[in-house]
Amino acid sequence: MNQTIVVKVGTSSLTQPGNGQLALSTIANIVETLTRLRACGYGVVLVTSGAVGVGCARLGLKSRPQTMALKQAVAAVGQGRLMRVYDDLFTTLQQPIAQVLISRRDFVQRSCYVNAYGTFQELLRLGVIPVVNENDTVAVEELKFGDNDTLSALVASLIEADWLFLLTDVDRLYSADPRQVPDAQPISLVTRIEELEELQVQTGDAGSQWGTGGMVTKITAAKIATSAGVRTVITEGKRPENIEKILQGEPLGTQFEAQPRTDNARKRWIAYSLVPTGKIYLDNGAVTAICQGGKSLLAAGISRIEGDFRPSDAVRLCDSNEVEIARGLVNYSSNELQQIRGHKSEEIPVILGYEGADTVVHRDNLVLLVSAGAKVESSGG
Repeated sequence: MNQTIVVKVGTSSLTQPGNGQLALSTIANIVETLTRLRACGYGVVLVTSGAVGVGCARLGLKSRPQTMALKQAVAAVGQGRLMRVYDDLFTTLQQPIAQVLISRRDFVQRSCYVNAYGTFQELLRLGVIPVVNENDTVAVEELKFGDNDTLSALVASLIEADWLFLLTDVDRLYSADPRQVPDAQPISLVTRIEELEELQVQTGDAGSQWGTGGMVTKITAAKIATSAGVRTVITEGKRPENIEKILQGEPLGTQFEAQPRTDNARKRWIAYSLVPTGKIYLDNGAVTAICQGGKSLLAAGISRIEGDFRPSDAVRLCDSNEVEIARGLVNYSSNELQQIRGHKSEEIPVILGYEGADTVVHRDNLVLLVSAGAKVESSGG
């Protein structure tokens, strides 16, 4: 197998504007493209939106459901129809597929995460294209991905993909919405995402009438994926054949360069799959010890705490400027840390009245999130 790619297709690409009906010609084009890529030796994973949109159309609903219960019911109606369409089209080309419904809990629980990794690897080894969607029917609000852009980035990180393609209704990222700002500047290459903020790129947070995403969720997904070592591309869903051209080196879409990937699977899980439940702010000495010395976090280096968390929860580690520098699994609850922050390790048993860990976050459970300057290239015009 040459490389592994994850392709995410959004509701705006899968459905017709206005009525939410499936855009069958576009879906067929996507299926043909992915089948050709699989025949060329690529491992291919498709992350698809559309279940809620298809369910709305099937039930004659005029707008996207607003309540969780109705949305989950509509998703259950639409998911079967969506998979039937995919299966019919892929089967015509003799390409086997598998439905994979996944929830945030599958990423949060380590055993589920490892099992999911094994399942994906076996499917890819068998030449199957996994078709992935969030398990909307049973997901709970606090453990939802929120959008399939984030889901696709986490799947790409999980399976250690080489590429993530985010197919949308524009051909690339622009400095503003080109549908509203005619002279918006196209952006062809992003080496680090932070500089998009310096360019004041207007991403918006609204998707289509039937979808949940928008360009802001795609940039968030790109940040997750590139941090995990996955090169990410935003390109047009109506032209899926561009994926093949990009893989051959053509500078289409907006490409986000991948950052160095850690070889430690457990640390990738901590950094990109867990949902942080709090923040711990560090003094300058602790920041230096962690970033330059590779040390564990001690209570003495903590200046303040935010959030309500328990031992073994994931937390963000931030410097005095509120920039997240690392993420890790904490050994103490937020209540305990409020008592021991700023104190030396040997003082902890006296303060708490019982023996605890010497470290707040051990270096084996701590992942640095390198955040350097960014570089963005514009295509001009």
